[in-house]
Order: sequence, then C-alpha cells, then structure tokens
Amino acid sequence: MINAQVEKSGAESALSVIRKFSRKVQGTGLIQTVRGRRYYERKKSSTVSKKSALKRIARHEKRRELIKEGKLTERDPKARRPAQRETAPTTTGRSSGLGDETPIAR
Repeated sequence: MINAQVEKSGAESALSVIRKFSRKVQGTGLIQTVRGRRYYERKKSSTVSKKSALKRIARHEKRRELIKEGKLTERDPKARRPAQRETAPTTTGRSSGLGDETPIAR
C-alpha cells in the first residue's frame, strides 16, 4: 500500500494542506489503481490478446503506408486535436425546439 503523507507548515491554511494532499495522492497513482480494481475484469485469453496485437500492428502498418503515399498527413503526437462540432443546418420557418434532426420534430 502506498502512503501519502503531508504535514502542515507554519501558517498554512487547511485548504492548501488538502490541496497538497490531493496532489500527492494523484501523483502516486493510487486513485487510478483503486478505480481499476473497482470491478473485476477477467484476463483476456492468449489468443484474443494475440489477435488484438496483430490487428494493432496491421493498423499501424496501414497508416505508415498511407503517410508514405501522401494520402494522410503525419500528425504531431504532442498536439491535441480541437473538439469538432457539427453545425446543424439552419432552416427558415417554425422550429419545434426539439432539434431538426430528431424524429419527433419531422
């Protein structure tokens, strides 16, 4: 078991001590391990894990091939993709307020 211990120093407020403790706990990875153990997950069989590994390798090879052919651009692994939002087409006339794409609004 990993222990996370924090001591109050000087005129430090209780909130700052709590913040310091929560940062320490996050740094140890304790919360992630506990959440991972929350539900029992059966181990994958060796054939299933091998198949998934082969699929992953094939997917990477296909991607490298497409990059070489110039059909895909190589992305920066550090760059995060911005969230893409789909804009709904604007319609003139009355709107039901439920959204134009819902089956109820048609």
